[in-house]
Amino acid sequence: MTSHDPVLRASDADRDRVAAVLGEALATGRLTSVEHADRLDIAYRAVTTDDLAPLTGDLLDVVAPGRESATERQQVGAVFSKVVRGGRWLAGRHTTLSATFGALIVDLSEAVLPGREITLEVNSLCGKLIVRVPENAHVIDEVSGMFAKRHVSGGRGGEGSPVIRVVGRATFGKIIVSRERTDWNLPGTP
Repeated sequence: MTSHDPVLRASDADRDRVAAVLGEALATGRLTSVEHADRLDIAYRAVTTDDLAPLTGDLLDVVAPGRESATERQQVGAVFSKVVRGGRWLAGRHTTLSATFGALIVDLSEAVLPGREITLEVNSLCGKLIVRVPENAHVIDEVSGMFAKRHVSGGRGGEGSPVIRVVGRATFGKIIVSRERTDWNLPGTP
């Protein structure tokens, strides 16, 4: 940077673009989960675009315009079965979770979230869908139900905590979104 170049402030879109490149690098094995978490933390604390540049300088910008990265969309479903997803995994910015005549249990407490806000699209048709969110998450409930049981809790997280927007519908099924670890048949449940 020369003395005449103004320092450009980083926008949320700039930070999200860097987060997408970092997420793709994690998904393709270019970064370890620790390197990804460290760089992601720096990205979301960045004030200027100069703060962001070194975070992706040694990575290919593999997110081509018009193409979604692996961190953008994911789907996890259970149809006439029971599926458990937990541990350290990379969630999508928009993740669709569905249980149809089955049970889907998803633990996000150790998942790598690709940005400050993610959307979970939850759908339960005659099934059970249970989601555990990180303890510091701010959960926004936009779930509807018809002849169903639904319980979405999460409240407000602190500053800098992830925002998880939960949208979708339960029909003749059950949807639970909570911070609590209860008898959900999660690995390591006491």
